[in-house]
Amino acid sequence: MEPERKAIPLQRQVFFLFFLLWVSEAGGDLGRFTVAEETESGSFVTNVAMALGLQLGDLSARGARIASKGNKQHLQLNRETGDLNLKEKLDREELCGSTEPCLLPFQILLENPLKIVRAELRVEDINDHSPVFLESEMLLRIPENSIPGSVLPLKNAEDLDVGPNAVQNYTLSPNYHFHLQTHSRGEGRKFPELVLSKALDREEQAEFILILTAVDGGSPPRSGTARVRIVVVDINDNAPLFVQPRYEVQVPENNSIGFLVVTVSARDLDAGNYGEILYSLFHSSEEISKTFEINPISGDIRLRKKLDFETIQRYEIDVEGTDGGGLSGKCTVIIQVTDLNDNAPELAMSSLTSPIPENAPEMVVAVFSISDLDSGENGRLVCSIQEDIPFTLQPSIENFYTLITEGGLDRESKAQYNIMITVMDLGFPRLQTVHNITVFISDVNDNPPVFTQTAYIFYLEENNTPASHLGNVSANDRDSGTNAKVTYSLQPSKSENLSLSSYISINSDNGHLYALRSLDYEAIQTFQFIVKATDGGSPALSSQTLVQVVVLDENDNSPFVLYPLQNGTAPCNDLVPRTAEPGYLVTKVVAVDGDSGQNSWLSYQLLKATDPGLFTIWAHNGEVHTVRPISDRDAIKQRLLILVKDNGQPPLSTAATLNVLLVDGFSEPYVKRQESIKESTQIDSLTLYLIISLASVSFLFLISAILFTVLHLWKKKRDSSDMGHLRASAPFPSRLVDINSTGTLSHSYQYEVCLANDSGTNEFKFLKPIIPSLHYILNS
Repeated sequence: MEPERKAIPLQRQVFFLFFLLWVSEAGGDLGRFTVAEETESGSFVTNVAMALGLQLGDLSARGARIASKGNKQHLQLNRETGDLNLKEKLDREELCGSTEPCLLPFQILLENPLKIVRAELRVEDINDHSPVFLESEMLLRIPENSIPGSVLPLKNAEDLDVGPNAVQNYTLSPNYHFHLQTHSRGEGRKFPELVLSKALDREEQAEFILILTAVDGGSPPRSGTARVRIVVVDINDNAPLFVQPRYEVQVPENNSIGFLVVTVSARDLDAGNYGEILYSLFHSSEEISKTFEINPISGDIRLRKKLDFETIQRYEIDVEGTDGGGLSGKCTVIIQVTDLNDNAPELAMSSLTSPIPENAPEMVVAVFSISDLDSGENGRLVCSIQEDIPFTLQPSIENFYTLITEGGLDRESKAQYNIMITVMDLGFPRLQTVHNITVFISDVNDNPPVFTQTAYIFYLEENNTPASHLGNVSANDRDSGTNAKVTYSLQPSKSENLSLSSYISINSDNGHLYALRSLDYEAIQTFQFIVKATDGGSPALSSQTLVQVVVLDENDNSPFVLYPLQNGTAPCNDLVPRTAEPGYLVTKVVAVDGDSGQNSWLSYQLLKATDPGLFTIWAHNGEVHTVRPISDRDAIKQRLLILVKDNGQPPLSTAATLNVLLVDGFSEPYVKRQESIKESTQIDSLTLYLIISLASVSFLFLISAILFTVLHLWKKKRDSSDMGHLRASAPFPSRLVDINSTGTLSHSYQYEVCLANDSGTNEFKFLKPIIPSLHYILNS
């Protein structure tokens, strides 16, 4: 369908086009478009893009949409082509009733930037209804003495169509006594009147049957008929006369059924049956008949249903008073319906954007319109939202409002807003409508992961199995979705001698830490490293935490006996004079344990002896003492079996054998050997071994002292440097070894040489340095 415009010259068309484009950009009227009722759904109305002077792609880019009063849409817009089409068949009589022209206002809404263009759709009437008489037969009574030219009003036909398609003419079936004339009222309605052409003679013909035909102006025309029955009555020379020819009353809407609207009254000067008046509604439409009723005796007009100002504001009723002789008089009753505030405001949402990004600046969230069917103050509206939300309402044209954010939002503080839009009229009593919308806030990666602890300490027993679980680190991200997906990783060590990935691994999904190798407490007691948590946002955010691993000692080292040396060489014999008193210190069993803490606490026990009652050993320091005086009956050579046990769980132990010789003096030979070796050879051999041993011990002591000093200084420097480096490698470097003393001896060196005169073999022994750290260094 084409817009309703007259043909104009080309120059004026160009000027009009530019003027229309200027008005559209300013947010004015687009104009009026015409479409015939009953046009098929999907029919073309106009091209909006061309009418607005926009390119085809601009409609989609600017979020063009159609908004109309109320929630029912009669049109649909194709954003791709710009075509505006009918969404459904339109029935003009259903939409507008008898109102002409039938106009459906709508708006073309462009969201970005916001622009609202007004337009109207005119629905043209087609001749789809025939004239209908509400009564199929009309009864008229006419006195026989009526003079030619007397007029008898007839009831008109109703046609739902308007304009030329409404009733245009009436015709009467051929006869000799009557003819028809048609009159028009101010609103354009046609009313027929029957005119007497020839004097009547009741004795000649008492009744006439005529056919009244109503014809509309459609093409082709439609028609409807009714039968007119005319009864000729005797002379009644006085017709009823109403007290008022016109009654005007105001009736508030929503009055109850049966409410008395007005009482009409007429008088008739005739007496008897000719003076009795019956009242009836004359020329009443179907709507009037459904709404009002009249008492034929009293003339009271009452409501048959409630009035609605929003539907019909004014009624015009013709009342007829007829006497017993058939004469009648007429009056007009004008009923003005007054408005009450009985309609709550309405809200129609045109667009709603949800979710919205939390860091977005001021943006349009929703566009909606408000309306009220009431009039005057009852139809004036005020729109508001609650005050404790970061949104604001801004009025636009034609009762349109936009809901706008006041600035950037924070999803972590509040992820959604329930907005209550309240629309209130100014009538009495005031009515309001509340419309709730929910606006969700979408996440932006603006929060880094945060570890649950600033630093973690995990404890792991040594000699663990590979892939042992150390513990887990955990970081939380206040964002959501991918932005809150946290992955964990180990930061590379700054040490050039260490590959962190060969010792520690981390599950990137849950932060679980695993030891990939078995750790040795005697090599390293603690180390630390950095774990990094990174979220899945773009760009990704991260944080770090320090993890310290403390290796716990296990009782995995048996005591080691330093003296008497158990190396399979010739045993060393301790000499005890027979004159020794009880409690005499014979010797001291010296042992160390590579473990720490209570695992390195040693105890000594005498398991077996040649003479169990002669000697005892102190449990805590390993000193061997005599219990009683030595007698001549005691064997010269005493053999003691000593058990050295630590305090671990379970405890570990080592057995050592101690040989004791009972002598009268230290110059006497203390043993007789079966082999006979020259004394000079024995002395020379013993002297040579002693010299070699002293030289070796001196050299080792010097080397140990130097290494101990270097390691001590190096460790002190490392402790003040970066704590994120690991202290172990595969195998752990000796520079990370804890060199604190864990043995049972002091930091001094002890040397003991056992010599015996006249022995078959010269023997000697010495104690190694007994500082545990040096013990590890020497063994390495």
